[in-house]
Amino acid sequence: MKTPRLPIALQQAVMRSLRYSLDLANQTLESDFPEPKLVYQQRGTAAGTAWLEKWEIRLNPVLLLENQQAFIDEVVPHELAHLLVWKKFGRVAPHGKEWKWMMESILGVPAQRTHRFELGSVRSRAFSYRCQCQQHQLTVRRHNRVIRGESEYRCVHCGCLLKPGEYSPS
Repeated sequence: MKTPRLPIALQQAVMRSLRYSLDLANQTLESDFPEPKLVYQQRGTAAGTAWLEKWEIRLNPVLLLENQQAFIDEVVPHELAHLLVWKKFGRVAPHGKEWKWMMESILGVPAQRTHRFELGSVRSRAFSYRCQCQQHQLTVRRHNRVIRGESEYRCVHCGCLLKPGEYSPS
């Protein structure tokens, strides 16, 4: 899928959100954290990722276009919070108590680990696998790892090895 062109007004709105949250954090924490680099190259079903060592936030342009205001209000501060937590506390659980504190107490945003955006436009083709209790859908990447013999996957419920094919209850 080709990466969509983002309207400049939308990119400016993202930057305003980022700067607002960063200013809030710097004032409240009496810090001077620099502005992270914003990159619109996140792919797949993730709305965004924080690259700690690079001090960079990668955003999914497709999900941004489809969920503009919710994305700006939720995803931008979510990813910034990861960077701020890393600078303040070092390596901790990605969505642990420090991140929740940063989201809620400092940035004033509800701490939600995952977005609730519709994913039809970004979901890649899935492959059907089965275990003893249900059917599973594996991504192209995981399916290819199985085919090459590099990985195997097990059901979290019954613990059985996933096998290609449709599930049919006995």
